Amino acid sequence: MKKILTIALALSASVASAQSVRVGLAYDAGGKFDKSFNQSAYEGSQRAVKALGVQAKDFEPSDPSQSVQGIRSFANEGFDLTIGVGFANNASISQVAKENPDLAFALIDDISSEKNVASLVFQEEQGSYLVGYLAALNSSTGVLGFVGGMDIPLIHKFEAGYTAGAKAANPKVKVIPQYVGTTPDAWNNPGKAKEIAGSMRSKGADIIFAAAGGSGNGVIDYIKQTQCLKAGNLPSGVKFNTNNFAKVTKSATYTKACAGNTRPMFFIGVDSNQNYLGDFDKNPATMNHGLTSMLKRVDNAVYALIKDVKDNKFKAGERRFGLKEGGVGYAVDQYNKNLISSAQVQKVEAVKAKIISGAIKVPTK
Repeated sequence: MKKILTIALALSASVASAQSVRVGLAYDAGGKFDKSFNQSAYEGSQRAVKALGVQAKDFEPSDPSQSVQGIRSFANEGFDLTIGVGFANNASISQVAKENPDLAFALIDDISSEKNVASLVFQEEQGSYLVGYLAALNSSTGVLGFVGGMDIPLIHKFEAGYTAGAKAANPKVKVIPQYVGTTPDAWNNPGKAKEIAGSMRSKGADIIFAAAGGSGNGVIDYIKQTQCLKAGNLPSGVKFNTNNFAKVTKSATYTKACAGNTRPMFFIGVDSNQNYLGDFDKNPATMNHGLTSMLKRVDNAVYALIKDVKDNKFKAGERRFGLKEGGVGYAVDQYNKNLISSAQVQKVEAVKAKIISGAIKVPTK
């Protein structure tokens, strides 16, 4: 009898281990393939699928009010973990988590008070400080742009860090901030962001950081069309102070469109590494128009959380990801290695170390 019981227990254990952990993701406005915030979460889940053997299912609401339906459907099916991507999912995640106290939930970019929700928040201001520092080192005019998506405290952190970093590198630099809107539609309005980029160029901005989700594609599109600033079009009081990229090989299209006394325009990507989007001629050897990207490693956070669930180590509560935890950073790769010198990288790494040590306090607003 004892032998039969042992066999039965072993069999039930093997069946349980064969059952894959199931993870559901409900995305924010902009959709799964926004090349930015949502996509980073998606990529983290897909890494877990390949490396950990979990199952992942996702839900893309056409309207923010629909998110609770998708989140509740995951809970009703008994998913081991349900993740709400974006602060707009806070109410839905909190509501469904309260209804299902025995299940695990997570929220990215905001904090839930429910006892079974892991709240993953990032110190975006720290990564933004670093890209702002790089922008000021490389601006030919000393005028920088910041395009925010929705006008909310979360994006104010990006703006505050970017401005502080730029001013640290060059106290005389001017930063022009503008937001796409005040509703969730602001994350998915590239047309408006493109207009804003145009107005910033007319004020002399040659580098624009867009923390605007899918709307940021409008900034990239504008820079793809214009490529450069021309001396004759600079506003009163703005002039070319440097020419950092004079020796960088240019594309034939750029050379033709930007002959004479001109300087290149650049965007700074956000969340995911968007440097590749600045390779307008599909040739990494020529000048790229993505100066760098402010990395927000949502993918790493999502992967780590899923692994915790699989290892039965899930913990609710706030988890904060900054430079120290590898949660934010900046991107240097084949696309922008000709833009950012090793000397500049050394400067930025020194600044990064000071932020981690606490010697530099980065503002959040």
